[in-house]
Amino acid sequence: MKYNTEWKDYKIIATGGGMKLEKWGKFILLRPDPQIIWPERTNLVEYKGLTAHYIRDNTGGGGWKFNKEMPDNFVVSWRNLRFYLKLMGFKHTGLFPEQAVNWSAVIALIKAAKRPVSVLNLFAYTGGATVACLSAGASVCHVDAAKAMVDRAKENVALSGFSDGDARYIVDDCIKFVNREIKRGRRYDAIIMDPPSFGRGPNNEVWKIEDNIYELVKLTRGVMSAEPLFHLINSYTTGLQPGVLKNIQRLIFGDYKNAEFDAYEVGLPTEEGIILPCGASGLTVFHNLHVNA
Repeated sequence: MKYNTEWKDYKIIATGGGMKLEKWGKFILLRPDPQIIWPERTNLVEYKGLTAHYIRDNTGGGGWKFNKEMPDNFVVSWRNLRFYLKLMGFKHTGLFPEQAVNWSAVIALIKAAKRPVSVLNLFAYTGGATVACLSAGASVCHVDAAKAMVDRAKENVALSGFSDGDARYIVDDCIKFVNREIKRGRRYDAIIMDPPSFGRGPNNEVWKIEDNIYELVKLTRGVMSAEPLFHLINSYTTGLQPGVLKNIQRLIFGDYKNAEFDAYEVGLPTEEGIILPCGASGLTVFHNLHVNA
C-alpha cells in the first residue's frame, strides 16, 4: 500500500463503526466509509469540536448535520497547491486526499521528463490531478461529464495560481471525447483516468467498470503520443484489486519495451496508527519509446 505523508491541512483522527473522523483545515467532519468494518473505540459523534456529521437515511442517501457554522466553501493546501472544498451530497467534499500519493508520482515523472508533456485527464472531477500536473509544467486537457465539477476544477487551477492557458476544459462523455480525439489526430504524452464504478449515459447506456474498463484503457492507447510518459488508472470500486489494473495495462501496453508496470492500494494514515485503504491504482511508466513491430 502507498500513502502520502505531506498533508498539513488534512488528517484522519479516528475510525470505527463505518465512519471516519477527519480534520480538513480547521473543520472536523464525520463521514461514512465502507472499508471501516471494525467497531469504534470512542463515540465519534460526541467528539469535541465536531463541525458536521454525514448521516445516512433509509434510501441509501443522506445529508449533513451541522454542529457548528461553516462556510459553503473553504480552502485546504497540499504542498504549494490549494483546493476549494464544499460539503456536497453523498458525503463528498470535492477532493480525495489519498490521491496525493499519485499527485506526487506524476509531478516527479513530468519534471524528470525535461520536455513539454501533454496530459489527458479523464473523469477528472474537481481537478486535483489537473492542478498537480500543471504545477509540474505540463499542459492538461481536463474532461468530465459534469459541468459543475469542471467549473470547480477551473476555480482550483486559479486558486493555485496557474494559467488557464495551459489547461483545456471539456464537458463531455469521456469515451465519446476520446473517440473524437482519435479521429482528430490529437495525441497526449500522459493519460490519467478515474472512472466510476457504475453509471448511465444520456441515452441510458450502462457503464460498469468490471465490464468496460479493459476496452476504455485499450481505447486510450489510440490517443497516446509517439513518446508516452505514463498511464495512470484510479479505481474506488470495492473488490477491484490492484493486480487487475496491472494485468489490464500489461496486456494492452506489453509491447512497449521497458514499460514498467506497477499497481498498489492507495491509503491514508490515521492517528490510530493504521492505514485506511482508499482504492487502487495502476501506473505504467514508459522508460523506452520503442514498440515491438
